[in-house]
Amino acid sequence: MDMQEKIALLEETLELDEGTLTAETVLADVDEYDSMAKLSLIVMMDDEFGVKLTGDVIKSFVTVGDILNLMK
Repeated sequence: MDMQEKIALLEETLELDEGTLTAETVLADVDEYDSMAKLSLIVMMDDEFGVKLTGDVIKSFVTVGDILNLMK
């Protein structure tokens, strides 16, 4: 899965329009990045990448790139 596909998956998970996010997007600037979005992110990361996110990891995310770095 390439970077653009990962961003598209993240946009789908956060229920955002296609092309909304880039790796440099600051998550605090994304209104839809709320507690429900974070729960959706936890489920998607586990289902798609086998990555178990903790609260501390989620709190450490500043940009979309931080999330993308865990998508392996």
